[in-house]
Amino acid sequence: MKRRRFPVIILRPIGMGGEGAATWRRRISTLGHIPRDTFILLLVIARLTTAACADDVPAAPRSPTPQPPLQADSVDTTDGAGMDPAVISSVMQASLAFLQPRTLENHEIHDFALWGLNGLSALDPSLSIEEQHGFLQLTATQKTVLALPVPAADDVPGWSAAITRILDVAWHHSAAMRSTGADGVLQGFFDELFNHLDPYSRYIPPQAAVSDRSTRTGGEATAGLTLGVDHHAIMITAVNANGPAWPTTLAAGQIVRAINGRSTESRSLDTVNAWLNGPVGSLVRITVEARGRQTTVTLHRASTPPETVFAYTSGKHVVLHITAFSANTAEEMSQYLDEAMNVPGLSGLVIDLRGNRGGVLQQAVTTSALMLDHGVAAITQGRDPQANHVWAVQGGDMTNGLPIIVLVDGRTASAAEILAAALADQKRGVVMGSATLGKGLVQTIGQLPNGAELFVTWSRVLAPLGWPLQGLGVMPQVCTSLGEAALDHQLQDLAEGTADSRDWIAAARQIRYPADLSRILTIRKACPAAIGTDGDLDAAYSLLDNPVEYRAALATIPEEESSPPNGG
Repeated sequence: MKRRRFPVIILRPIGMGGEGAATWRRRISTLGHIPRDTFILLLVIARLTTAACADDVPAAPRSPTPQPPLQADSVDTTDGAGMDPAVISSVMQASLAFLQPRTLENHEIHDFALWGLNGLSALDPSLSIEEQHGFLQLTATQKTVLALPVPAADDVPGWSAAITRILDVAWHHSAAMRSTGADGVLQGFFDELFNHLDPYSRYIPPQAAVSDRSTRTGGEATAGLTLGVDHHAIMITAVNANGPAWPTTLAAGQIVRAINGRSTESRSLDTVNAWLNGPVGSLVRITVEARGRQTTVTLHRASTPPETVFAYTSGKHVVLHITAFSANTAEEMSQYLDEAMNVPGLSGLVIDLRGNRGGVLQQAVTTSALMLDHGVAAITQGRDPQANHVWAVQGGDMTNGLPIIVLVDGRTASAAEILAAALADQKRGVVMGSATLGKGLVQTIGQLPNGAELFVTWSRVLAPLGWPLQGLGVMPQVCTSLGEAALDHQLQDLAEGTADSRDWIAAARQIRYPADLSRILTIRKACPAAIGTDGDLDAAYSLLDNPVEYRAALATIPEEESSPPNGG
């Protein structure tokens, strides 16, 4: 297996010392050379005790300290068993303490509490909550059944106790609430609360949270093989680059004859897949057959994140399709880039981000660092000082400046937009396709005592040149969503050294938060969001094969400003 090489990720908090992104970019350029064969340093992890994400950043509530997570079935959801006030109270204390310092806009605990309690009416229209004359009044079927003094605006314990008491009393007065169950009541509370924030903040109930965590981290330990059936035989169809089978001789096309000595003959695919799974670190023996010869490979099972990078060669080009950004995406990219650089006559790379909805922020930054010598990859800004960072990279371009086309479409979002913007603003790649989704908000994850999770938006993402991704998205330098004739015209103009996209690219780079919506919509109309087609790849190959056109498209990006973006 080839050696994986990683650059250094340098993070500097912003917003405190008056030194902005432009100053930091200049400082980065003065750093000494760092060896290419160096491991990644994600310095922010130590400070946040998190894994920062474009869609989510796990983080622990500051206070009060949450109780140890309970199992998903600890909150009773049956009709007659009732809610556990202790669990509800601990969930409320942890969630309110987590929310208050982190939301993008400043809100009082009082606001969070009343927003959530208003969700009772959605569960049972006969219930209502009102604040009158210094009291919280719970009404059931037009009768006041509880009145509590209103706690101080930011009194987390006081509001947690009040919410718990109100929910408990409402539970006993409402058959609809009891039918919904305690998990449903919590879901209704947080759904209504987050309706007042942004589209991406949300509550994930316990069972769904377990599934989400498994997806992010790899879930059950396995061998990292994808199996299929061919002529009644169980066959390896793919080897996960993140899994323990990757460095072995196991390969796609081999027939699986036995697992731990048990024959796979006449066994179902589900059964054989189950045999591959087991405790982390346990041994599994896999007997395979290829060309009439059987061999047995023994390996240790491991939690294996899903593979997110898929590569293939097309003539003089290598296409790297990134489907998402999970915990191992940058490592996969490093492996494939190492292999790509050994392709004879390679003229360029295509990074296909079409349909990529995002994922882990650090992985997008680290992936960009594999193709950048140095510079800023992204800037995050929020109300919480821990959300404010300039994400800068240093360590060396693994591709030695090879031309890069980044394919995007209307579904490209979040971390994928961060990668596209970084490569474009640093003039390291040409973005081709349509306007992207425009999801430039970062969520942090808080784990609650009942096993549920809160995803809370806590920062905005700015591209290296200071423009916001939220709402605007990434505008391509070559637009494929205007039709074939328009694309041909763009390529002809590029061959003559001019770019049809220059005006909309310049307009997009001039946007600063807060941006006027009508201005954003005008810019996006220049290259409307659309779903990518096979023709996008043909256009990408054509641009890579024509250096004059490629350089003209690359030159549409303006020089970076001398002044930092807002908030820097």
